[in-house]
Amino acid sequence: MSDDRLIVALDVGHALAGLELAQRLGDAVGFYKIGLGMLTGGGLALARELKDDLGKRVFLDMKLFDIPATVREAVRGLAAFDLDFLTVHGDPHVVAAAHEGVAGRATRILAVTVLTSLDRADLDAAMIRPGDLAGIAVERAARAFDAGADGVIASPREAAAIRALPQAAGRLIVTPGVRPAGAGADDQKRVETPAAAIRAGADHIVVGRPVWQAPDPRRAALAILRELP
Repeated sequence: MSDDRLIVALDVGHALAGLELAQRLGDAVGFYKIGLGMLTGGGLALARELKDDLGKRVFLDMKLFDIPATVREAVRGLAAFDLDFLTVHGDPHVVAAAHEGVAGRATRILAVTVLTSLDRADLDAAMIRPGDLAGIAVERAARAFDAGADGVIASPREAAAIRALPQAAGRLIVTPGVRPAGAGADDQKRVETPAAAIRAGADHIVVGRPVWQAPDPRRAALAILRELP
């Protein structure tokens, strides 16, 4: 029944809560994201349980950023968990090191372009060069593809321009910042609906709070799937 274009973010407090949520969602969801917030709460153990016991796909959202040698070794170790996706920051030296670290494994490296919680004022505060935010995200995507990324993480608002890049052929676009019609944006700033994200060229959408905070998470997930074109 599941459609793996939908990735549900298990942004809950610990692994047991994540496992309970996955069991409630059942066959409605086949793909889950585990992020930094759960890393100290048993996130890697949960990844193993989701993969081995429940037959789910797993996206480990670590957004790794460090010197190349450290990134390479971290990716090598994490890829041993048989993950489907692993994120790193989209700086070319980071992506290239991750590409080396994952060699021989099925894990696909996704490069973060610009976080969906940021806007131009946030980039100014971080002293990131002037310019249109969307243009920066697209340029970072192109450079990440050139460095060996299997795909990118980007706002749905940049998905169409990234999909149009020559380097994007055969690569993945995964979009957080997706909210069902009528849902609040929370701390996201560049959001679109599930249908808009897919039509713009996203291969996968990531949805967290609108699912796990819903009174009936399974119903919420199925409603999102019905929105997809």
